[in-house]
Amino acid sequence: MIIVTDERCTDYHREGHPERPSRIADTLRLLRKQTGVPLQWSEPDPVSDEQILRAHRPAMLDWIRSSREDFDGDTPWHPEIAEHALRSVGGAVAAQRLSLAGNPALSLFRPPGHHATDTQPMGFCYLNSMAIAALEASTSGGKRAVAVFDFDVHHGNGTEDILLGRPGMGFFSVHQSPCYPGTGLGDRGTNCFNHTVRPGVPRKEYVRTLQSALDQLREWKPDLVGVSAGFDAYARDPLAQGTLEAEDYHWLGTQFRSLGVPIFSVLEGGYSSDLPELVLAYVKGLEAGTEDRARR
Repeated sequence: MIIVTDERCTDYHREGHPERPSRIADTLRLLRKQTGVPLQWSEPDPVSDEQILRAHRPAMLDWIRSSREDFDGDTPWHPEIAEHALRSVGGAVAAQRLSLAGNPALSLFRPPGHHATDTQPMGFCYLNSMAIAALEASTSGGKRAVAVFDFDVHHGNGTEDILLGRPGMGFFSVHQSPCYPGTGLGDRGTNCFNHTVRPGVPRKEYVRTLQSALDQLREWKPDLVGVSAGFDAYARDPLAQGTLEAEDYHWLGTQFRSLGVPIFSVLEGGYSSDLPELVLAYVKGLEAGTEDRARR
């Protein structure tokens, strides 16, 4: 398992904002200290404007590079935020590349990306790292079916908007509704599939919904799966009313690896102080999935 990161992503913050540097710093500290999972470490890839503009309009990229004002009430401007966002994209692209080379990888960066649409930074997100990485895989690999599975408690509206109607691309999301950003109430087009759970739903029902979405993903028969790994459906996350526990994230990891195709993951949300333990549980699940496949 390879962790892609760059600790410069902890260099910015807004006082009181839940998308804070400790999300990465504390997670990296735990991953480096633990001994149960062998980890390798890698850096983000450089990314070009051409790669970014597959997902975003030129005016949006110019806006992120030139603005000195907050983008919305949730998405503040920071010095060098464009550089931070570009490195986060590079982490996702590197994780995707590594996975296709046979090395499952997790990109641990901030800012997250799945709310950023083709024209609008929003929801703590500036550039849509997952959409850019998925489109890179689709473009550079010939005819390849690429699926994105998003288990963040908030609907990945930006990823859905960008991938909607794209040949060979699929989007599968399990998220709370009602909840920010208020989208994802039903399927869209022929390639975007949404599974909603109500606030405070019993944990077993939440897991059944995840299983239903995973079954749909299997039926779609992807060649590559990008996972938007948000850990804010956790029962003690402060931003939503999810009911999942650490063992459910471990289970998700095993399920993704059991698909038998390359998997790469990108950190999205997760705002509790337990985020490091949740990420470790997920990584252990990915490794357990590897071992289970090897035994078969």
